[in-house]
Amino acid sequence: MLGTALTTALPPIMKDLNINVNTGQWLTSGFALFLAVMTPFTAFLISRFRTKKLYCIAISFFIGGLTICAFSTNFYMMMLGRIIQGCGNGLLASMAQVIILTIFPPERIGTVMGWYGLSIGVAPIISPTIAGLLVDSVGWRMIFVIAISIMTMSLICAIFVFEDVLPTMRKKFDVISLIISALAFGGITLAVGNIGTYNFVSYQVLMTLIIGIVSGIIFTWRQLHIKVPFLDVRVLKNRDYAISLTATVILQLVLMGTAIIIPVYVQQIKGYSATISGLVVLPGSLAMAIISPFAGKIYDKIGMKLLFIIGSTILAIGNFILYFINVHQSVWILSTVNILRCLAFGSLLMPLVTWAMKDIPKTKASDATALFNSIRFIGGAVGSALFISIMTKVSNTIGAKKESPQMYGINIVFLIMTLLSVIVLLLGIFACNQSLTNNSKKINEKKLTKEMEMTKDITDIEIVIDKEKEVEKEKEKDFDKKSITGISETDTIIDNEISMDEISISSKSDADTIIGNDIISLKPFTKLESFNNNEKS
Repeated sequence: MLGTALTTALPPIMKDLNINVNTGQWLTSGFALFLAVMTPFTAFLISRFRTKKLYCIAISFFIGGLTICAFSTNFYMMMLGRIIQGCGNGLLASMAQVIILTIFPPERIGTVMGWYGLSIGVAPIISPTIAGLLVDSVGWRMIFVIAISIMTMSLICAIFVFEDVLPTMRKKFDVISLIISALAFGGITLAVGNIGTYNFVSYQVLMTLIIGIVSGIIFTWRQLHIKVPFLDVRVLKNRDYAISLTATVILQLVLMGTAIIIPVYVQQIKGYSATISGLVVLPGSLAMAIISPFAGKIYDKIGMKLLFIIGSTILAIGNFILYFINVHQSVWILSTVNILRCLAFGSLLMPLVTWAMKDIPKTKASDATALFNSIRFIGGAVGSALFISIMTKVSNTIGAKKESPQMYGINIVFLIMTLLSVIVLLLGIFACNQSLTNNSKKINEKKLTKEMEMTKDITDIEIVIDKEKEVEKEKEKDFDKKSITGISETDTIIDNEISMDEISISSKSDADTIIGNDIISLKPFTKLESFNNNEKS
């Protein structure tokens, strides 16, 4: 919020601190520089220290930086305050996203991130309106006073409400990686910031840029080869994450570039006050505030495809219309077209973050968020410096023959923004085609897996049936067997109908005969007994 608020308040700040525009620009780009340097460090801090303590420390840093800026009497004091704010803000931004990704279920993350987008998406656009009103009424220092009040209330709420919701682990602090990352992210941001002041072929720009790029390569190589990376860059292997990051950086370029260019058009070319400059962007801010939560809900229901294509198309159309704007048209035409552009930003920014993180493991969420925000912040710093530089260069060269050289420079800036928007559209089309291909593959794989499972189930059933048949046969065989042991040769079994229980008979005399289930003892017949029986009969 303060980054774009200071663009409106920059003229009176430069006057009070007695600095020129190039030096004053560092109050915004320098803040973004330390924001980018600090953010990679947040991955270590989030996984090492408890959530509540770390959050309160980050807010305290931010409040301290605001206080220094509110009472600053020179540029260096103001710059120190902005640096401290950058450190606190970098940690707060990363923690907020990691906490959301951790405590909410996947089906609700899009909606929650949409509401979160109200702050990080709307604040940079709505803050010039508030800043303009404050500058024209009570002075630029009141901007920091109000921010101190808001952050103090946030700190009090955190002390009494906040809980430790993120897991921690003992992790060795890699000082070398921190230094290299500072050189990489800081070098690139510093080089781009110097483009508007120095020639490209100079040590302030080219040499600093080379140092940043080489440091970035070394940093990446080191993270891939150490056991516990300071910032795990392997998350870039995820295709959706990489595409989302690229699109977000481009959008951040255009968004922050717009935050600089529109005040220049309204105040310097059209001659209106800072208040009018803020009111021009206010309708767009409201549109962005309205669409952001709905975009999150749409993402939860249908995914990123439709949002990606429609949002980037609207943004490209809006930027192309602004390419034809001139000094004679009303500023409210720009305001109306800017509503379309802000609708596009609102439908893309937070859903892209959610889409990037959807396949990232929770154990890598802090690394993915820190890397995402670091590169995104660099994009913001580059955007504010790059488009001002382009406008200035075009105005001083090609546009010198035009009716309004500065206006022509702004037209070229919006043309470049149009081309960047088309790149985002192409990324969306590519991502959607890849998603459809991957979905088809997944569906075919699922069908094949189901068929294999069904075949396996049928085979298993047949095996079970065969085994059951074998068991039944074994039971029948066992049923027919009779366990009769120890019976002498003269023993006779006269009843073939034997019960289910086997009868075991042993140690019987030779004269015993088994009749049915009764055992009758018969002694040998004598001739006399035989004769008497015959007579009786």
